[in-house]
Amino acid sequence: MVKVIVTAVPGAGKTTILQKVSEKLKDIKIINFGDIMFEEAKKKFGISSRDEMRVKIGLHEYRLLQEAAGEIIGRMDGDIIIDTHASVKTPYGYYPGLPSKVLEEIKPDAIVFLEFRPEDILARRVKDLAKTESEGKRIREVERIEDVEEHQRISREMAAAAANHISCYFQVIRFLEPQKYPYQHAEEGASKIIELVEKLRSL
Repeated sequence: MVKVIVTAVPGAGKTTILQKVSEKLKDIKIINFGDIMFEEAKKKFGISSRDEMRVKIGLHEYRLLQEAAGEIIGRMDGDIIIDTHASVKTPYGYYPGLPSKVLEEIKPDAIVFLEFRPEDILARRVKDLAKTESEGKRIREVERIEDVEEHQRISREMAAAAANHISCYFQVIRFLEPQKYPYQHAEEGASKIIELVEKLRSL
């Protein structure tokens, strides 16, 4: 049984990469950590959207939701990729997306951090602004390049610290050149994640 956590900052293109992984690796489950937290938040606090969790739930309750999601994922069988964020940007500062108790429940074999050019992330977020909640898409804030650079740096550091805490492998997959064709980053990222999963399966 292999468990890999894949992280990136919001709007980077992580979900598209993991969709490509799912298409090519049929026997792996892609689990969205935030979706599981949201289901727990709906039941316990009547939250109506994922973004509400960042601003309407207190720190103690947010921790409990993370831990509940970690317990649910920790009980899952089979090979799993967990789609999540290493840090969460809140009105109060950055908050760890992978706290110690969550990691101890999930027990990942590896943590992957996907790093992109900040201008590519901003371009993807601008596209998100044209989509509505009714179409099933989340509208993301558009920040400055400096804000994205800071969030990526902090997220990478938090992901590395998480891997150190749980004693698992840590890998950074970087996309520092512009795409030469549509979905180039998604295809290349999916191939690298699949390669990692196959290596872990062989151990």
